[in-house]
Amino acid sequence: MIEPANIPHPEDHEMITISRKEYEKFLVNEAKIAFLQLELEKLKRMIFGTKSERFIATDALQLSLKLGQTLQPLDEKPTEEITYTRQKADKKKGHARMEISPAIPRVVVVIEPQEDVTGARQIGTAITEVLDFIPSKLIVTRYERPKYFLPEKQVIVIGLLPSLPIPRGNAGAGLLAHLMVSKFVDHLPFYRQVQMFKRQGVTLAASTINDWFRVSCDLLEPLYQCLKKQVIKGDYLMADETPIDVLTENKPGATHKGYHWVVRQEVA
Repeated sequence: MIEPANIPHPEDHEMITISRKEYEKFLVNEAKIAFLQLELEKLKRMIFGTKSERFIATDALQLSLKLGQTLQPLDEKPTEEITYTRQKADKKKGHARMEISPAIPRVVVVIEPQEDVTGARQIGTAITEVLDFIPSKLIVTRYERPKYFLPEKQVIVIGLLPSLPIPRGNAGAGLLAHLMVSKFVDHLPFYRQVQMFKRQGVTLAASTINDWFRVSCDLLEPLYQCLKKQVIKGDYLMADETPIDVLTENKPGATHKGYHWVVRQEVA
């Protein structure tokens, strides 16, 4: 190595002259230092780098840079202490009640005090709202059409029956819509819906439900065609094909593969 006194320093004002041999020795030493620094960086990357670059030795204690320092085993991760200060949150004063939508119908129940309030002046009203649920129920709409005989015209007159979804059927539009929505939106198959109706005292045959379903699909056909034309008008369509097992009527217990084709129009 060149003595420190012989190495030029940028801040020195005097020009120090060294021999060519000393200069070449200086360059060789600089190259060695650069090479050793490169090797040191590679060794650090092999030991402490990412998992893809790391070299796992059989005995981590044997890895040493010979600088008077023994490396830590790889299974002991270095730790550091981090401290920070944050603003303390205010304590909650209680659980806030959920706000109930005003669109939900209200049933008002007035509870008067047990005391005699004759002659008292009302100064306010305490209101407590409780969200409740009334189970769905089946109803029967009974159409009664009186018949009249007109002696002048010698005819019998009767009121016209409203249009029904199924001619000469006894299923209302609300019931058919409930069956379809429960099946395709809430994923309730017809046999489960039959069980639910049975708990309400109404027994529906599977064949009856299937007939209602077929007629309902026929009723929705014009709406489907209108929606199909509207979707096809779009500039960008997205489609999805989902396989589904379909029960085979001719072979009880067997299924065949069916498909759901869903098409969606991208609206800007």
